[in-house]
Amino acid sequence: MIEAVHNSMGIPILSLVTFLPLSGAVILFFIRNNRLVRWIALLVTVADFFVSIPILLNFDRTTYHMQFVEHYEWIPSWNITYFMGIDGISVLFVFLTALLGWICVLASWKAIEQKVKEFMMALLVMQTAMIGVFCALDFFLFYLFWEAMLIPMYLIIGVWGGKNRIYAAFKFFLYTLAGSIFMLVGILVLYFAGGETFDIISLMNQKFPSVLQIWVFLAFFIAFAIKVPMFPFHTWLPDAHVEAPTAGSIILAGVLLKMGTYGMLRFPMSMFPEGAAYFTTPVIILSIIGIIYGGFLALAQTDIKKLIAYSSISHMGFVTLGLFVYNTQGIEGGILQMLNHGITTGALFLCIGVIYERTHTRELAAYGGLAKAVPVYTTFLAIFVLSSLAIPGTNSFIGEFLIITGAFGYSTLFAGLSIIGAMLGAVYLLGMYKKVALGEVTHHHIKEAWDIDAREIVAMAALTVFVFWIGLNSMPFLDMMHVSVRHLLEQLNSVNGPIVAIKG
Repeated sequence: MIEAVHNSMGIPILSLVTFLPLSGAVILFFIRNNRLVRWIALLVTVADFFVSIPILLNFDRTTYHMQFVEHYEWIPSWNITYFMGIDGISVLFVFLTALLGWICVLASWKAIEQKVKEFMMALLVMQTAMIGVFCALDFFLFYLFWEAMLIPMYLIIGVWGGKNRIYAAFKFFLYTLAGSIFMLVGILVLYFAGGETFDIISLMNQKFPSVLQIWVFLAFFIAFAIKVPMFPFHTWLPDAHVEAPTAGSIILAGVLLKMGTYGMLRFPMSMFPEGAAYFTTPVIILSIIGIIYGGFLALAQTDIKKLIAYSSISHMGFVTLGLFVYNTQGIEGGILQMLNHGITTGALFLCIGVIYERTHTRELAAYGGLAKAVPVYTTFLAIFVLSSLAIPGTNSFIGEFLIITGAFGYSTLFAGLSIIGAMLGAVYLLGMYKKVALGEVTHHHIKEAWDIDAREIVAMAALTVFVFWIGLNSMPFLDMMHVSVRHLLEQLNSVNGPIVAIKG
């Protein structure tokens, strides 16, 4: 049984890390000077990052119960509470969101020249909503945070995006809204079936009828599959990525996609184990299709940003595959790969934005010889490409290795098919790097490009630290999630029998 444990720090640190960016947005509302706006946004996001560090340092890795809990009455007539807490599944994503926050501000320093205040306010509101999703333990509160992400991201794409930004923003809005409707239906069903409560912990500890589990699992799954996005719900993602400004793409790849897979772990899998077991094979098949299909689509792209966008579909297919093979290696690999994807793909979108500011093109054919023109930039790009390839010594290798190992424990056929996606990744990523960085400088805009400055080096170096830290010493990150994952598997197996043997 999952419980909420006492807040050992004695301060409402989850509320602080959640609402500090929102308070920064309120301050920005009264500021007119664009330079001051940028510096305040950077100061607030850096402060939020430093607030997230004690959460990691004080996190108790020996329990699966919720920690740093804050629980207050809010709307008693509807049994709604302000309930916040994190466990080993959510703690890393609070940190990841805080890390990417200040990197997004740095990435937008020169790229955003119009309506700077409004852009930075949208970023800060987004950060509050994203962290809130990972901390909320009341469904009403969770849904508020989930929906609060929609408008700022819509504006970031629709106001500061590329030439087709309106189309991409509407498509993102409609897809996400459709998923939210399915989720709302599922939440309302649980509210009445679970004793008229929105308390997530209370609902997790209840056993629902099999038929209800199957249908509500499906409602939640569709909502989260759209956010991941899984095949065939993926078509909004490439448009959103291509049209979004650099910071928008970093947020999309780094955090928003993870909310889909986090939601799957937190709700459908934890609350409806019979429903999860019923849909296991279809979900794995969709994951394999996404891995291979996304890889082939990435291989066909001539736009660098669209190539990385389609690669995200393939990489997130690995994550959902790991989560639904129901063994320790698969689920832990899936969670770690969620973190890795946020770091590596966020870094790749940062690299694309940086070079686009200099060349004003994303077409592969317009590049060549960047290694000679901007050697520091291409060094960082090489690191992130190798990480995305899951080369040993980089972060993605650990996650992908655990996922494929877990997949072999479930089905040799599915594991073998997933390897096709890894092979395709080598082809399109190395091909992209060759066309962009190697060869002779033949284009005028490449000759005039300048190398990255201190601001850009700081952002890329911060992500590089985690590429090698996780790649060379992943145990501190795996230890945080291990007890929570073991408990989840015990729940699944106690209801359904041994779906797959739990391996330590």
